[in-house]
Parts: sequence; structure tokens; C-alpha cells
Amino acid sequence: MLSATVRVAGDLDVAEECAQEAYVSALQAWTRDGVPDRPGAWLTTAARNQALDRLRREATLRRKLPLLVEPATVDPHDPADLDTPDAAVPDDRLRLVFTCCHPTLAPEARVALTLRLVCGVPTPDVARAFLVSEPTMAARITRAKKKISEARIPYRVPGRAELPERLDSVLTAVHLLFSTGHTAGEGDALVREDLCDRALHLARTLAALLPEQAETRGLLGLLLLTDARRAARTAEQGRLLPLADQDRTRWNQRAILEGLTATAGALASGPPGRFTLQAAIAGVHAIAPSLEQTDWPRVVHLYDRLLAVWNTPVVALNRAAAVAFADGPAAALPLLDELATDPRLADYPYLPATRADLLRRLGDAAGAAESYRRAMELTANAAERAFLEQRLAEVSRAAGAEPAPG
Repeated sequence: MLSATVRVAGDLDVAEECAQEAYVSALQAWTRDGVPDRPGAWLTTAARNQALDRLRREATLRRKLPLLVEPATVDPHDPADLDTPDAAVPDDRLRLVFTCCHPTLAPEARVALTLRLVCGVPTPDVARAFLVSEPTMAARITRAKKKISEARIPYRVPGRAELPERLDSVLTAVHLLFSTGHTAGEGDALVREDLCDRALHLARTLAALLPEQAETRGLLGLLLLTDARRAARTAEQGRLLPLADQDRTRWNQRAILEGLTATAGALASGPPGRFTLQAAIAGVHAIAPSLEQTDWPRVVHLYDRLLAVWNTPVVALNRAAAVAFADGPAAALPLLDELATDPRLADYPYLPATRADLLRRLGDAAGAAESYRRAMELTANAAERAFLEQRLAEVSRAAGAEPAPG
């Protein structure tokens, strides 16, 4: 809906406002007349009509606004011109993702703007994805929109030859969209299936659109192999199940086969990039009969290679968790101590949660309880909090102390 409207409005903010006005109109009309047979088409038409009305009323103002589509490509008075498909990027949502990932903007600004405006990810979740505070991320998105306005960046749907220079930002946006759905930042449910499904659709479209780019297949493999565990990640009442407790017979074997195939194709195309290496790690987990039988030395090796091309504190934390299984929890604790000095992980809940798990496995119940409490302070997702509370109760009993209030 936003993608169709922005091609008429020529501005992201105006398109968002027209979309909101369409929802208001639908609330009134559908209450009175009933829901139409094609509600999506109704909403899109209403939003585009709102945009057309604005353009006709405010032609002078429109010329001063930053254009997302070059002026010669769209005539707001000719509805037929508004439906011209773009051969380079046939998917509406993916077309808008590529459009927002303009090379003039800073890479993080491109991805943040895409997640917030195109994918509908709330600003707090976008902030969590970038390990920054919500006000910082809100300011970053505002600055990106302001730069579009002040610099009059001539946004347009890129041609096929221009897609590769925007590809890394597009892949990053799709990956973060999936991650936001795979483990929701807040709320009662562990998974937001709508976001996962949307990201998988975009990843499939990217792999079909640019098959010569290995990282498109790497991303698709990563998402398929990760999402294959969706049904086994929770038990009754949405209770979180860690990898060790998951029933692997419930993993989606068709998705695993497809994911392994995509990953193998990406690995065969040359030196692997960050998404292909993550897919390879997910593949090791996918073929392991159990947690204990996982090839943990290989996982650590793959994380070493991943750090060489994508050195982030989250990757380092995941590597430390793998080291704990390959070499024992005691070997990983110094790695966590080093990561604890990184300010980017100051409010990252998985750092104290990982420390708590290592201390629990080492028999340090009191230390584990302290780390579990810290992880709970930073966790907004109800399923994750319930899991941490359960573990806190277990180690508190082991330490001979009453568990802290939930």
C-alpha cells in the first residue's frame, strides 16, 4: 500500500499520511457498508486517491518537496501511468526497499529508514537491532528524512545495473526484519510470524532477482534454516524452549533442505560473505542430531571466519557461546568479561543471559542468579522473561535463597 502510494505522492511522509487517511476512511465506510471483497485493493486505491488530491491541490508545494520518483516518470493526472511495472524490481515492497537504500545516505540510515517506513518495524525495535537507544534511533531516522528534504536527493526506482551497489543495505534490512520477527523485542509472543513471513518472501524474491549475487542465496539459506525451527521453539502457553530442549522432529525438513541447497550454492560461488557464513553456521545446527552432537569446533571456526568479515560484538558474543560448548563454560567466561567492556552491549540482554547460563553450568548458583536478574531487567519479551524467571527460580533454590519477585 505504501509502495503504491509513494509512487503517486513522491514523498514518504505524504504517502504515510495518505495511508493513514485511507485507514480512517475504511473504518467509516466498512462499518457502514461492510468489508469489501478486496480490502487491500480498496485501501490502496483510497490512499492513492488521497495522494492525487494532494498533488492537484498543492502543485506548487509538491515541486518543493523531495521526490522519490523522478518527475518525468509519473504523471499524477494519468492513472494509467501510475501502474507501470518496474522491470528491474517487480515486487512492490522490494522496489521500495531498493529505493530507500539510496547510496547518498549513510548505510545505517538507509536500513533504519527502510525498517521503519517500508517494513513497519517500530522505532524501539529498530533501535534494538542497532544496539542504540530509542531516542538515538528516532533522531537518526529524522536526520535521514531531513537530508532527503534539504539535499533534494532525486530518489527514483534504481535500474538493474544500480542494484548491486544497494544490495548490502537491502540484505541487511531484510535480515533485521526477519530477526525482529524471529524474536520479538516486546509483547507476549516469542515470534512475530508476519514479519518472518514477509522477510522470507523478500529473501526469495531477491534470490530469484539476483541469482548471480551469492549473498542473496546466503541470506535465503540463513532465513530458511533459522525459520525451520519455528514450530519447535515454544511449548504450551508459548513457553520458550531453548535449543537443547527442542523436539528436532518438529523442525521443518523441507525448509532445511531448501536452506542447505541455497547455502551450498552460495558457498560454491567464491569467498563467503557475512550472510553466507551465518547460513553455514545455521546449517551445522540443522543437521546435528542433538545439541551435544553438534560439531561445535566447526561452529567456532565459522564464527572466526565471520568475525574476519563482520566484526561486531553480537557475533563475538555468539562465538563465545559456541566456545562454551566446544571447550567448556570456563573457557568462555573471559571472552564475556572482555565483551562486557563494550558500551554497545551495556543494555543487551543476551550478554548477562549468556553469563548466567555459563555460571549455572559451572555450579555458581549465586552468580548465575545475579546475571539472570540483570537479564530480566533488560528483557521486554514476555516469553523470554518467563524463561529467565524459571531459570532464576532454579538457581536461587540451588543457592539456598528465595527467588526475586517476578
